Amino acid sequence: MTARIQKGKLAIAKELYDFIENEALPGSGIDSETYWKNFEQVVVDLSPKNKALLAKRDDLQAKIDEWHRNNKFELNAYKAFLTEIGYLLPEVEDFQISTENVDEEIALLAGAQLVVPVRNARYCLNAANARWGSLYDALYGFDVIPEEGGAEKGKGGYNPVRGDKVIAFAKNFLNETFPLATGSHVDATQYAIEGKKLVVSLKDGSTTTLAKEAQFVGFNGEEAAPVEIVLLNNGLHVIIEVDANSPIGKTDAAGVKDLVLEAAVTTIQDLEDSIAAVDAEEKVEGYRNWLGLMKGDLTESIAKNGKTVTRTLNKDRTHKNLIGGETKLHGRSLMLLRNVGHLMTNPAILVDGKEIFEGIMDALITPLLSFADIKGQNENHNSRKGSMYIVKPKMHGPEEVAFAVELFERSEQALGLPAKTLKIGIMDEERRTSVNLKNCIAQAKDRTIFINTGFMDRTGDEIHTFMEAGPFVRKGEVKAQTWFPAYENRNVMIGLQTGLRGKAQIGKGMWPKPDMLLDMYKTKIEHPEAGASCAWVPSPSGAVIHAIHYHQCNVSARQKELLETEALPLDDLLTPPLATDTNWTAEEKIKELENNLQGILGYVVRWVDLGVGCSKVLDINNVGLMEDRATLRISSQHVANWLRHGIVTKEQVEEVMQRMATIVDGQNADDPLYTPMGPAFKGCAYDAAYDLVFKGAEQPSGYTEPLLHAYRLKLKGYTGD
Repeated sequence: MTARIQKGKLAIAKELYDFIENEALPGSGIDSETYWKNFEQVVVDLSPKNKALLAKRDDLQAKIDEWHRNNKFELNAYKAFLTEIGYLLPEVEDFQISTENVDEEIALLAGAQLVVPVRNARYCLNAANARWGSLYDALYGFDVIPEEGGAEKGKGGYNPVRGDKVIAFAKNFLNETFPLATGSHVDATQYAIEGKKLVVSLKDGSTTTLAKEAQFVGFNGEEAAPVEIVLLNNGLHVIIEVDANSPIGKTDAAGVKDLVLEAAVTTIQDLEDSIAAVDAEEKVEGYRNWLGLMKGDLTESIAKNGKTVTRTLNKDRTHKNLIGGETKLHGRSLMLLRNVGHLMTNPAILVDGKEIFEGIMDALITPLLSFADIKGQNENHNSRKGSMYIVKPKMHGPEEVAFAVELFERSEQALGLPAKTLKIGIMDEERRTSVNLKNCIAQAKDRTIFINTGFMDRTGDEIHTFMEAGPFVRKGEVKAQTWFPAYENRNVMIGLQTGLRGKAQIGKGMWPKPDMLLDMYKTKIEHPEAGASCAWVPSPSGAVIHAIHYHQCNVSARQKELLETEALPLDDLLTPPLATDTNWTAEEKIKELENNLQGILGYVVRWVDLGVGCSKVLDINNVGLMEDRATLRISSQHVANWLRHGIVTKEQVEEVMQRMATIVDGQNADDPLYTPMGPAFKGCAYDAAYDLVFKGAEQPSGYTEPLLHAYRLKLKGYTGD
């Protein structure tokens, strides 16, 4: 039985109540009675609206299912039907967003964006501090530099062969990004400042400057012997660190020991898909870390090499500028917070014995936790504009965006915050939002600070929406279908047409292979070239490597070019990725099942049993993939679709699932906290995976949360009050 504190109609789990009373409210200027009274009122007023919106989702899906059962897909008839049922809406008149008080990291700068689970303090701090990162470390520690020709990493300490290749890569980056008027950075023997210019001495005895002198913006140390040279390109800083006495610097003719790149310009601290938070205990862990980040005093102690290391938030950086003063550079990634969507409820608070909507709870608690930052009462500022940036996921169409806006308005009023303090990031990851994106942005035109594409969730919804229409192509072929380029292109184009350039972020999805940064380096340039001002990366080192792409592509200029082009047609977006023939071999079908089911099981065992919502999970080929609920959604929906249309049988799925469970058990054999699924193939994790597939078609919008939450709560022994 959960211990609860009664405040009016609210029955609040004691753990959450104590956290709010003892940690969140003190110093906020809001007294407890007022807070809970206002909280109750918002819950009472908005819960029926939330419920009605979810009922509408179900109603629309039921009509779509029925249509597909009775009609062969034909685009014009399908469009007419979607219009008739109010799924596809007439497009609103042209408009421009008018969001104010937005920090430059969101409005103006293009760069890598980290996403981290806010329940993990170490990850929170690492991400917040990933604004600046060592290029040498990122290159040395990952596969961008191949391990051939004696360049192996990690063999008995520092490998100079590998080190030389790292330095060669970095010098080449300098030559490409900050070219000299004559000669090469490879031949530099000294960097100095003369007459407010960067003067570079070369091996042949000559001196030169930067080809674009304006790229040099500051330094630290003495003009004749600077220890830091601060360069600027496309709004992003690069710092050449000089120390001829350091192990690396003494091998360099100019004493260069590292390049520090401005890397993760922004970070989404995540309360949603990358965490498991099914009750008050787990929610409070996430809330407490966000409170610490916003107060600026979050710390985490870790044992390292027999010593205790305490991590804290980095301070701002300063350098001497060229007009004789000092310039301050923000020391931390600007943080956004992802709240949960409209679907889920949480037993942390009950009203009349029923769980309240978790999205309403997040909206009333997380801004309270941000007070110190919103009001500028912290030393380590996040927003310098007095704004809080909330990413809102999994909204279906403009009505649901309008509801999120109403919720934010009510939260501001309840907390006594200025109107429009709470800004919204609209995730374009559900089909009804994609096809009505302009209308969605219009509903939040004075609060929008972000839109993005989330391929995995969006594909999950694509499969669920068309569940009855026919079997889908294999998972690896989904991106090659007509709908996908239209989805990615239209998101950017509609964002640009509605005035997001220079005011808000347009984002792209996650790089899923955190150890395979060479592939990322070769391919992820496509995101800035597509006009995206940020794209997701799974690690601080990933952010450093991806930062290079924003030097190679000037996103603001690219966005200007794209504004002169036409968006891909809506018809393309509405064309489903259904298989035109299903003559796959028995082997191909089994391979598809193996891939999907191994991924599901590998993720679910960590989520249900250990409460880990996002982690590097080995795939069937033992490649570590960054998995969260979105990847689970697409895999479970795909198997459910093939079951529904008889591509595979229940018996085949069960056989493969048990084989894959044995493989996942083997992959986790060294983890002392792991509970094997075999040989009995029972237990909360296995049962959850089983239901995700066999009950996948009936899950709301194909979401995985209801089943995951239910099984984790069961594991924790919660059976309701």
